[in-house]
Amino acid sequence: MFGSQSRLSDRSGALLPNGPAKDAPKIADPAYKPLPLKPTEPVWKSTEPSLTGDTSPPHYETGPQRAPSTDEADLRTLIIGPGVSVSGEITSCNRLIVQGKIEAKLADCPNVIIKEGGVFKGESSTEEADVHGSFEGNLIVSKRLLIRATGRVSGTIAYGEIEIERGGKISGDLKHEGESAVSYLKQAQVG
Repeated sequence: MFGSQSRLSDRSGALLPNGPAKDAPKIADPAYKPLPLKPTEPVWKSTEPSLTGDTSPPHYETGPQRAPSTDEADLRTLIIGPGVSVSGEITSCNRLIVQGKIEAKLADCPNVIIKEGGVFKGESSTEEADVHGSFEGNLIVSKRLLIRATGRVSGTIAYGEIEIERGGKISGDLKHEGESAVSYLKQAQVG
């Protein structure tokens, strides 16, 4: 037949997927009233409760929601993704994650992470640095500098404490400052 849909039935004669459900209200039922819908509104978005005996409150679909984060570093994280190149000055963030290439001057960022394959050239003053990739330039780390096995750091480096995994490399002018790295940092920013 042209313009009509074929309906499948099982052996009992009940209609399958294209037919009405067994417990669906019959149009001849006096209690049945169709739900008023806007022309583009799907049935599950209706604000009217259904009359099929379901007394639960209507369910509204929403997209996935992220749990509220109390970690402020998540709120101010700058990510330089793989294949991205950036140059300039970064004046404030809580965490910088470098997976691509960046040539910049970085101030007021307590946590710097350079992932494997990431390249940072320039100046950075931070509390903690975790280097899997490479850093070249002036690096001031007031607390902990961690150079991973794949990490390469070169240039002028001042650090509070340092940890270098087997295979990690560091070269240049090194200066252990302990907690006084912060005073060195302030002198470098003024000058």
